[in-house]
Amino acid sequence: MDFSLGTPVRPFLRTRIAPTPSGYLHLGNIYSFVLTATLAQRHGARILLRIDDLDRQRAQRAYIQDIFDTLNFLEIPWHEGPRNADEFEREYSQVHRMELYHKALTELREKQALFACDCSRSKIQLADATGAYTGHCRTRGVPFDAPEVSWRLRTDNDAPLTVHTLGEPVVEGLPREQNDFVVRKKDGDPAYQLASVIDDEHFGVDLIVRGMDLWPSTLAQLYLARVLGREKFLETTFYHHPLITGPGGDKLSKSAGATSIQYLRKEGKTRADIYTAIAQNAGITEKVENWLELGTHLLALTR
Repeated sequence: MDFSLGTPVRPFLRTRIAPTPSGYLHLGNIYSFVLTATLAQRHGARILLRIDDLDRQRAQRAYIQDIFDTLNFLEIPWHEGPRNADEFEREYSQVHRMELYHKALTELREKQALFACDCSRSKIQLADATGAYTGHCRTRGVPFDAPEVSWRLRTDNDAPLTVHTLGEPVVEGLPREQNDFVVRKKDGDPAYQLASVIDDEHFGVDLIVRGMDLWPSTLAQLYLARVLGREKFLETTFYHHPLITGPGGDKLSKSAGATSIQYLRKEGKTRADIYTAIAQNAGITEKVENWLELGTHLLALTR
């Protein structure tokens, strides 16, 4: 896949920083935010702060506050969206967009594009060691209003999907791990793939920056947008970046407290210290003072 930066620079309207408040932000989150901000400046795009809080059990107030504290401490800019946790809860939480999500789910049911599934994770794992869904409930006729059922999208169309990038478009099929993916969870809430598509279209996002680990999600979201006929999302440009890894080569997670910005700040680390640590992880030897210096270095590595 060619994810190199294209030339000449073309304009975009809007990109977004979209953290999930399920833990304290860590170095990997900041890596992605810095790339987003740098690409936004380069392409003349506005930055939306969109906090994905659909998982209300994990979206703790402390984690939401940490997003604002960290962005402000590191001086990472955003132009649209909430400026503090109270404004977020009052106006921008995903709970305020439930009507949009449920409207999309209704559209999918009317298109007969869904089926209900009562399989547990353990049952799915037993059927396939990789955890990929094998279609057990496709023809069982499980009622949509039965308790403890998820709604899955029928992924029958094997036509390739086109991912627009800053370089050449990439054409791929839906990966096996995304077969019949969930669009409504067992608790009745919309699943991540559906909410992400609806949110990005709602806010007019036309440039999405995310890690390579979300490449399968990008393909799933494009598949969903195709079923829903959401042409604007299908024209969105994606930039997928490599991931920061820990000492053992594993992807950083929010449970890895020593890489959280909150922990590093308590240890007395400055903005420059944090940006330099990210730079060193990416193989950059110079000291880095701010987000734009770091982003410029990181983007240069992709050429």
